Amino acid sequence: MNSVLRIALQKSGRLSEDSYQLFKECGIRFDYGTGKLKSISSNFPAEFLFLRDDDIPGYVEDGVADLGIVGENVAVETARQVQTIHKLGFSKCRLSIAIPRGTDWAGLSDLEGKNIATSYPNLLGSYLAEQGVQATIHEISGSVEIAPSIGLAEAVCDIVSSGSTLLSNGLKEVETIFRSEAILIANPQMNNERQALTEQLLFRIKAVQAAKNNKYIVLNAPNDAIAQIARLLPGMKAPTVMPLATEGWSSVHSVINENAFWENIEAIRAAGAEGILVIPIEKMIN
Repeated sequence: MNSVLRIALQKSGRLSEDSYQLFKECGIRFDYGTGKLKSISSNFPAEFLFLRDDDIPGYVEDGVADLGIVGENVAVETARQVQTIHKLGFSKCRLSIAIPRGTDWAGLSDLEGKNIATSYPNLLGSYLAEQGVQATIHEISGSVEIAPSIGLAEAVCDIVSSGSTLLSNGLKEVETIFRSEAILIANPQMNNERQALTEQLLFRIKAVQAAKNNKYIVLNAPNDAIAQIARLLPGMKAPTVMPLATEGWSSVHSVINENAFWENIEAIRAAGAEGILVIPIEKMIN
């Protein structure tokens, strides 16, 4: 197999850092740093291109890159002919409408006939049309939050993570119109060799994601409580049970989803479990 998978990444910012961390956890090494335009992996047949996030869907559509990592908001806004092949679970944010803090808000009807500044005119336009609201959309490429203070618009529609930027500009979030996270997009015309490499990459990504969502748990329990505890700790198939030196006791090993662990921990303890250890998992392959 002589093909090299070309992968487009955002060249700077939080999404860029999270993407690099993902590939690092997948065991794929490449040089990454400010000012680089591309980098070749030393241990996986992949070449990385560092681009502006808005440009990535176009590069993937045109076949310059086979894959790309972008925010779902960017993929939908640009409406390029690319395929979303996996949601990555990081860089989560939302696209929201915000208005000046001192302004009353009764609902979307308050935007009727108003001006809204945004960098996402397509997403906003579609949402307003669905809601039957007619407003004037002003597309601006940056510093959306200052639009009300300079008289350009009565509202803004922008990406929100923590909401601190809105607060610092005297705005309040009133309506979420789209929720986004990082996604892996692909050119649907990839040849068979590159599709095979993509499957190898997806295998690694899914193993990393599964590990983050699950924990390895080890505990000691009296033998007469093992059946009850096992029902609370199903594991990948079933818990591993090993006798302890103390008669009548065993060590129980299992894998559990982190959310399920917190839901079940009190019941596990009540059943008689002691010495509970919760250990992170680096990779998890089903």
